[in-house]
Amino acid sequence: MLGRTLREVSAALKQGQITPTELCQKCLSLIRKTKFLNAYITVSEEVALKQAEESEKRYKEGQSLGDLDGIPISVKDNFSTSGIKTTCASNMLKGYVPPYNATVVQKLLDQGAVLMGKTNLDEFAMGSGSTDGIFGPVKNPWSFSRQYRERGQQTPCEENTNSNWLITGGSSGGSAAAVAAFTCFVALGSDTGGSTRNPAAHCGLVGFKPSYGLVSRHGLIPLVNSMDVPGILTRCVDDTAIVLDVLAGHDPKDSTTVQDPVKPFVPPILTDVSKLCIGIPKEYLVPELSSEVQSLWSKAADLFKSEGAKVIEVSLPHTRYSIVCYHVLCTSEVASNMARFDGLEYGHRCNTSVSTEAMYAATRREGFNDVVRGRILSGNFFLLKENYEHYFIKAQKVRRLIANDFVSVFNSGVDVLLTPTTLSEAVPYVEFIKEDNRTRSAQDDIFTQAVNMAGLPAVNIPVALSSQGLPIGLQFIGPAFCDKQVLTVAKWFEKQVQFPVIQLEFMEDHSSILNEKHSYH
Repeated sequence: MLGRTLREVSAALKQGQITPTELCQKCLSLIRKTKFLNAYITVSEEVALKQAEESEKRYKEGQSLGDLDGIPISVKDNFSTSGIKTTCASNMLKGYVPPYNATVVQKLLDQGAVLMGKTNLDEFAMGSGSTDGIFGPVKNPWSFSRQYRERGQQTPCEENTNSNWLITGGSSGGSAAAVAAFTCFVALGSDTGGSTRNPAAHCGLVGFKPSYGLVSRHGLIPLVNSMDVPGILTRCVDDTAIVLDVLAGHDPKDSTTVQDPVKPFVPPILTDVSKLCIGIPKEYLVPELSSEVQSLWSKAADLFKSEGAKVIEVSLPHTRYSIVCYHVLCTSEVASNMARFDGLEYGHRCNTSVSTEAMYAATRREGFNDVVRGRILSGNFFLLKENYEHYFIKAQKVRRLIANDFVSVFNSGVDVLLTPTTLSEAVPYVEFIKEDNRTRSAQDDIFTQAVNMAGLPAVNIPVALSSQGLPIGLQFIGPAFCDKQVLTVAKWFEKQVQFPVIQLEFMEDHSSILNEKHSYH
């Protein structure tokens, strides 16, 4: 049951093959079993069981709220959840309990979803490995898969040893691990520069970043207001579309959301791609791209071509400036946003009573890790009066040029762009930490952050396993607010590639999950 799609589970719940409480118990049992992955910061067991019980009553009365009623979900720990700790994996918010729900969380709960818990991340979502939070790094479930053991000739990672386990990517690594390990069906992530698509690529999932303004940011603790969007992590495209249907639309509490009513997003079954024009951006073919990813990217383009689609090389000329531009704008907004954590109203407060200034300084030194403090310092440097024009304003102008590159390409008749999501498959933790967070983020965001600066929809689709037996994903990018079009093409592609189901070593006794047919399409 845990390996099925949302529609299949919803049908099983309606037919009484399983009850919401049984489903919730199965997921809780798996969460306990996979505790060593460190996917969750907080497991909201009591809340989940109560929500499942209420869902059960509705099913018995024939009053189900829809496809998400009774479905276990998890939420990244930078979304506010009423009465449940929301920490951003930081000492600054350790133990903080918000008095309200983020809009996206409330919308899911209003549809009867069952909240299993809050997932791990890089501190304040600043990172691309989910290795820099105070609760420790997240382990990629694929480290413990039969595919990795057999193809990579690895000795299987033992659950509790410090052997060569792989990172999940980040910063929404906890959410990705939670879905990949079957502990929930859907997880919310956030995506500022690729934080949903990157872990989706490393964990073999569908990771969707909606158009900026389509989904409310209210209650998502901000990193970069002008780029942040809630992201969706699922195991197939249809599941993502079902969740997007629930989340999209205007929110009076977020003035950046669209005013127009939104149409349903569930993509139709595309049988003919001959009218499609797929763009391949030449600037994305970078020297650091692994040969395996490059080969799969070419094969994917050939697949579209062989089915009659028009596949053309396009140029996004300002791509080479994007990572530097992103760094300036990201750190500048971070510096501004992090000013709210001053020890006065909520969160951590140091014991220094020398002066208010000393209290501010000590609180922030104790509350933030080096990565966050580094970004605050960089951002404040760029915002200094003497640097403002030279860095911040110039970066804003370059951002406009980057956004215009995408507009030009889509105006030329291209329907979607096909690009890599990451430079390579997931790497072992011991390799990943050889580079500092700043260097890693610059490498890992290379294909993803320009989309955030332009506010476009993009999705990672898992394509195949590498020679090591690890997932590799590709990214589809569409014009602003053409989210349904992106998902429609992604769904067709997903059906063609038939990405294999993860076979988890530690779930041998959950054979019903492993042996079940996964009819995603």
